[in-house]
Amino acid sequence: MGLVFKNMRFKNKNVIITGSASGIGKKLYEDFAAEGARSIGFDIAEGSDYCVDVSNYKLIETAVQDILSRYQHIDIVVNCAGGNPSRIRHENVSFEQLSIDTIDWGVGVNFKGPLYMARACIGHMMERNSGVIINVGSISGVTGSAGAVDYAAEKSGLKGLTRSLALLGAPYNVRCCMVTPGPVLTRPEMAKMPTPLNRAAQVGEISDFIMYLCSDKAGFITGSEHLIDGGRSCGGLKHEK
Repeated sequence: MGLVFKNMRFKNKNVIITGSASGIGKKLYEDFAAEGARSIGFDIAEGSDYCVDVSNYKLIETAVQDILSRYQHIDIVVNCAGGNPSRIRHENVSFEQLSIDTIDWGVGVNFKGPLYMARACIGHMMERNSGVIINVGSISGVTGSAGAVDYAAEKSGLKGLTRSLALLGAPYNVRCCMVTPGPVLTRPEMAKMPTPLNRAAQVGEISDFIMYLCSDKAGFITGSEHLIDGGRSCGGLKHEK
């Protein structure tokens, strides 16, 4: 048998992935590297390439400047960092009882994070006439959620950010898209979230599509939101499991 070479479509590309220590972000970090990219992880967890709280612009700015001094260019940014604030901060209460600290945390990570990352990177991309920014949303931002009012609002806000960045970047060949997953098997309980296809997504299904959007084959796609939700946004679900 002959040697089998991996697709190297991201060779010589520098890719920043926020939330790179777990879930979709971790899978993207591995998959981009496997296809020739220099994956650069931002996360608050130890062991990431840059320990960055994405709600803190100064930390982002410092890391981005270091990357540019080391590697000269940033080609792709994928904003994966985030999550449901009440779950992550262990406040299992209704929105009207949720602490303001937890709400502020969610706004900082889920909305300000992608906004700040764009602010730090898009000018460089415009100067180079090349770049891709991907914002990762949530199906809650499409359907709304009585159980996660703040989270749904934060993820919904990424739609306006995505479209606006796409318009800003278009004259400079900088694209911005949004990928909105439904339930993904990043943790076991996601399997209980029903979809018309009667399953949750594998993490690789999300990673594969994001990588397609970042590739040259998606060069005419910008400003759009792409649902990978097994049909959950279509409605018709009678009950939650």
